[in-house]
Amino acid sequence: MEEQFILRVPPSVSERIERLFNENASSSEDGSLDLSFSEDGRSGTFMIGNERFPASLLDLPCIVESYKTYDDSVLIKTADIGQIITLREEGDPAPEGIEYKHGLTPPMRDARRRRFRREPDLNVLYLGATFVYDIFGSSHIFLHVQPELVQRVEKDLLNIMSGGTVESLHVEMVGPEAGGERKKDAPTPVAKPEDVPLEVATNGGGERERGDSDDSLEPES
Repeated sequence: MEEQFILRVPPSVSERIERLFNENASSSEDGSLDLSFSEDGRSGTFMIGNERFPASLLDLPCIVESYKTYDDSVLIKTADIGQIITLREEGDPAPEGIEYKHGLTPPMRDARRRRFRREPDLNVLYLGATFVYDIFGSSHIFLHVQPELVQRVEKDLLNIMSGGTVESLHVEMVGPEAGGERKKDAPTPVAKPEDVPLEVATNGGGERERGDSDDSLEPES
């Protein structure tokens, strides 16, 4: 399986590596290249000729795709690169940690801080969860739904879908109060259609109350 890395070297070393690739290795002063890592897999030594340079393997802040071409027209992807090997001069300080904070291009400078979200602080999340739990615990709010309520709602929905009516319906009248608050009256149950009396209201003496609709039904003399 092919693995690729980005090799970032000082300018002086870059010129020597380019000259070694362009010239014959036997005729060049820098006849060989070698890279070895210690047991931790993060620090190592890069050798060019007889000179050694400290090397560090770091994780890039993003994935870089690698392509190759044979005809300068068609590009073929070869690998996803997520690590970089940096060389430094002897005596230069080693990088802190295993994460490289910069990308490969100038717009990606300090990309790990500017472009990516920080990891959440677990202590802050724990304090927030504890605060919410205390609120619900002090107000005696139960975080569960009664099965009877669910069954009643499901039954009402089925009745509505089949063309029926809701069995239990409550109407609340809300009126303004002196302090600007709204006061809720006691819920008044609505009678079912079958419970509505069919008799017409009478006017004291038992006779039907005559209205405009009754007069319109009498024949004209």
